[in-house]
Amino acid sequence: MNGTRLIVAALVVALAQIGFLSFMIAGPASILRDGHEVLLKIEPIDPRDMLRGDYVRLNYEISNVPVTMLDVAPEDRFVTVAGPIFVRLGRDEDGFWRPRAATLERPFAEPASAGEVDIRGEVVGGRSLGPNDSFTVQYGIDRFYVPEGKGLAIETDLRDHPLGILAAIAADGTPQIKALMDGDKKLY
Repeated sequence: MNGTRLIVAALVVALAQIGFLSFMIAGPASILRDGHEVLLKIEPIDPRDMLRGDYVRLNYEISNVPVTMLDVAPEDRFVTVAGPIFVRLGRDEDGFWRPRAATLERPFAEPASAGEVDIRGEVVGGRSLGPNDSFTVQYGIDRFYVPEGKGLAIETDLRDHPLGILAAIAADGTPQIKALMDGDKKLY
């Protein structure tokens, strides 16, 4: 009887672990499958992590959002505080998506129109809110891991011509990286 209980307990633990791992994978996978695709212009920062291998650390053109794009600027503050920001993106003629408007702390009251999508980020606090200033925004998609030995080559390519990140954005604004792009060609 003790052997049977041990087997049942082991099966329950194994199923719980499989369920937990499935839950962790299902969220990002559903964004990649069902999210709205956008092409974001990037700039490299650093190509190597000794413990995790080659990656390209990404800085996005959309990471600096001018204060003038806010729907309602906070009148009671002179500096930003860390917190959520929603940025409405629209596609330009060159194929890259760029900010059109922004709102702090909660999503836009009206849904995005055709040809637009809202991305959720986090404001990096401590910046001035003057009319000529901008917010620094992090979107949680700042690293892209590449095959061993390719990080420096990609960084060099970025200096020669612009590459982009194809990202999928969920209905709630959460982004996931799909691919590193060179024009219409998927690199990784």
